[in-house]
Amino acid sequence: MSAGAVDGAKIALRDQLLTARRRRSLLEIGQAARAIAEHVLELPEVRRAATVAAYVSIGQEPGTGPLIDRLHEAGRHVLLPVVLPDKDLDWARYDGPDALVPARMGLLEPAGPSLGVDAVAGADVVLVPGLAVDRTGLRLGRGGGCYDRALTRVPVGTLVCALLFDTEVVDRVPAAPHDRAVNAVATPSGVIRLGEG
Repeated sequence: MSAGAVDGAKIALRDQLLTARRRRSLLEIGQAARAIAEHVLELPEVRRAATVAAYVSIGQEPGTGPLIDRLHEAGRHVLLPVVLPDKDLDWARYDGPDALVPARMGLLEPAGPSLGVDAVAGADVVLVPGLAVDRTGLRLGRGGGCYDRALTRVPVGTLVCALLFDTEVVDRVPAAPHDRAVNAVATPSGVIRLGEG
């Protein structure tokens, strides 16, 4: 598939997935957030983790509030992204919901000091947003490339888990050479390990 065809296929799939997300009720999104949090907190890698890189969900994304608060309360160092002008991701420590400030693109970001773009490499677990992931681990994001760049810094073998709704685990995601795969997906129904065996 040519680069133009891949881009067109990504745009079409993004539109379909975003339309489906807009149809979800706030109740469904809240229930999904709590279920995903339970599943992620049960993962052995998360139970052993000292540092977890996560993100603050926005809009109709599966909510991350319950998860990051519970990780923080359990004494984990939680790193959250700070979007740089070139759309790369810097990182800062999460110090609770009162230490988040409004940022560009409708995001909430930590108000604390910057830890640098390489801070994600020190995370034991990396939780990422997305719109879909296929059975091989290829992830479809919103198209900015922020996480594709950040994931190049994550050591091989680190648990990289996308947080999605059940219907967003699909058979195939259109992919370009720069797209980075994940090795797990957490949905309200549970965790799926990808690319193993």
